[in-house]
Amino acid sequence: MPFRLQSTESTYGYSLPETASVVVGRAPTSDFPIIDPTISRRHAQILRQDDRILVRDLGSSNGTYVNGERIESVELKPGDIVTFGKVKFRLEELDRRTPASTAAAPSPSETTTGSTIVRQRSVFDASDIAADDKSRKTLATLLEVSKGLGKTADTDALLDKIVGYAYQILAVDRVAILLLDEKNELVAKIARDRRGADNARAIPQSIARTALNDRVAILTDNAGEDTRFTGQSIVIQQIRSAICVPLMGSEKPLGVLYVDHAGDARDFADEDFDLCIAFAGIAAVAIENSQFSQRIQREALARSNFERYFTPQLAKRIADSAETIRLGGDKRTVAVLFSDVRGFTTLAESMRPEDIASLLTEYFTEMVDCVFRNEGALDKFMGDEIMAQWGAPIGTEHDADHAMNAALEMIRELRTLNDMWRAKGRPELQVGIGLSFGEVFAGNIGSEQRLEFTVIGDTVTVANRLCSAAGPGEMLVSEEFRRALKQPPALEQCPPMELKNKSQPVTVYRVTPS
Repeated sequence: MPFRLQSTESTYGYSLPETASVVVGRAPTSDFPIIDPTISRRHAQILRQDDRILVRDLGSSNGTYVNGERIESVELKPGDIVTFGKVKFRLEELDRRTPASTAAAPSPSETTTGSTIVRQRSVFDASDIAADDKSRKTLATLLEVSKGLGKTADTDALLDKIVGYAYQILAVDRVAILLLDEKNELVAKIARDRRGADNARAIPQSIARTALNDRVAILTDNAGEDTRFTGQSIVIQQIRSAICVPLMGSEKPLGVLYVDHAGDARDFADEDFDLCIAFAGIAAVAIENSQFSQRIQREALARSNFERYFTPQLAKRIADSAETIRLGGDKRTVAVLFSDVRGFTTLAESMRPEDIASLLTEYFTEMVDCVFRNEGALDKFMGDEIMAQWGAPIGTEHDADHAMNAALEMIRELRTLNDMWRAKGRPELQVGIGLSFGEVFAGNIGSEQRLEFTVIGDTVTVANRLCSAAGPGEMLVSEEFRRALKQPPALEQCPPMELKNKSQPVTVYRVTPS
């Protein structure tokens, strides 16, 4: 009885021979090659014994499944779904009376579609090209291409170089590279004609998607009459011949390389097809390496920036999130703290610059430690003033309590510093602290070369005004901050206070000294 394994998601299938043992794997030399990153090179074995079909896993990394259950060895029945890694096939039983030409599944290399032949081939390494004189010359060319592409880290510059090499080794009218975006949509990154001009003509999505979804390289000799590709752009642009090869990364597809001839130009030969597949393999490696390199650079830039303001552990969590390294930001609810040294200008007039720097360094070191110990973020220094916040870009329900604990610690640590300075005959410092809670705009402000993470809004202004109004050793908090506290310290309500740029007096609380 004829049987075949038919893909549940594409037209790709494999007719099982009557008696032979079949090896399924990612290696191009496999009897049944499946080019997918979840497939091992030798993934599974299919044994045919008369009308019995057995499937056996060969120790694959991602397993073999039958009807959703992972197996080591099991007999298949018609209708069973067998999954190699993440690629699913259905076992189909064919009618013996069906003519062989109809019953046989299309081979991986040739598929009949309407009035033309579309050749498909699994993507393979350049090393699989036969080692004759012409192939040796081709391999030498590809080696030079590999060296040239390996020297370029910037993705946009790399794509430009790939197109240039494509025109050197392939006789084509147009070269285009389409890459998958975050939404898994194919986006044309570059499309250029032989004269070097950007070519805005649409790339046939029906061809590109077929190559990408089926993980096969496609050569069509008459795209306009090919019933498999129905896009209007093929007809409008009078595309004669086209090759489309998936750009396969180590874990997932990256996009496609597309080349074509228009009008009455010559058809592509098998040598063009082989060369294009090998070239696309080299280009895919270069593109993936470039994308990885740029991602590492962005993460390093973000992490170095965040480590100036956050504890190292929190900085790593933030930098690992793609959302935190984009320009701009969003609305967040935060607790804001301002701390300002009282009478510092007068004090500085009587001190040498190096003594002022030493005093402030010791003071800032202890104050920033208080912020970090309580999971806060240092926003900035402004002269002798400190601004810190809790809640952006990562917040918790305890942000207000953490801010209050940091403020209380700052007062205690300053007392310790003053005791030490007094014993050494050095001047003492006194600070006022203001705390507020509410919605702000939070995000990275600046350019991609230098990002500054900050929070902006009325909540920040209120904390700053309260800090200015606080006396030496005094902490003032807003009504919104008081309500956000889950474990408030002893608080004393102050008379309504008029703050600059506020039309109405605001309710303020003073933290009672302990």
